[in-house]
Amino acid sequence: MNTPILEVTDLTRHFGGLAALSNVDMTLDTGELVGLIGPNGAGKTTVFNLLTGVYPPSAGTITFTPSGTPMSLAGRKPYDICRAGVGRTFQNIRLFKDLSVLDNVIIAMEQSQTYSLLGSFLHTPAWSTARGQVRERSREFLRVLGLEDKANETARNLSYGDQRHLEIARALATNPRLLLLDEPAAGMNPAETAQLTELISWIRENYDLTILLIEHDMSLVMAICERIYVLDHGIVISSGTPDHVQNDPRVIEAYLGQEVEGV
Repeated sequence: MNTPILEVTDLTRHFGGLAALSNVDMTLDTGELVGLIGPNGAGKTTVFNLLTGVYPPSAGTITFTPSGTPMSLAGRKPYDICRAGVGRTFQNIRLFKDLSVLDNVIIAMEQSQTYSLLGSFLHTPAWSTARGQVRERSREFLRVLGLEDKANETARNLSYGDQRHLEIARALATNPRLLLLDEPAAGMNPAETAQLTELISWIRENYDLTILLIEHDMSLVMAICERIYVLDHGIVISSGTPDHVQNDPRVIEAYLGQEVEGV
């Protein structure tokens, strides 16, 4: 049996009098690829924001166990959670758009570096070696995402699909154990989505990752997710295998039959 890398219990978040999430329970085993789906406004991105410290939970626990020692993520700062091994992309692309493609990835890697202050000022041989390793590692992530030939371009000049790929490269550069992908296929055509589906599976296997995926494209979700959680109005209404979820009457009702039927 796999060891859970993430355990969420009774996760709740209120914004004023509005309950965005209510008593959400979720478990991810190490190495799993799990989907989180639901209609617009169901609370999916709020889950990601609670897992990564953008908001503190109003109630509930978030336990992350990347290497055998459990740690609570609730109330931690985003940079602490990132350093602990949780990386993410965003529903709305958040790149450093006036920097180069390569620099976007280098910045993500810098958070895990331990340069000495003196070495940074004097550009010592040790500092230069470390910087060279960061640049080469950053280029490796760009190669994986098909962006190596665009390393020196300004990020804002990339196509929409390439900006999505750059977000994934930047998330990988934080050296995560758990990767949260928020609608990575948004705005992509069917050919691009098919390529992304293969890429996500390859990344999981080759970087030894656990992945939690928010996505509206049901063809992608059903193709690669081993289990799925379904949110509606901040509540988990179904969970299980893709076959179970797509035939659950509560899921069909939540989607008004439009997303799940015919998959």
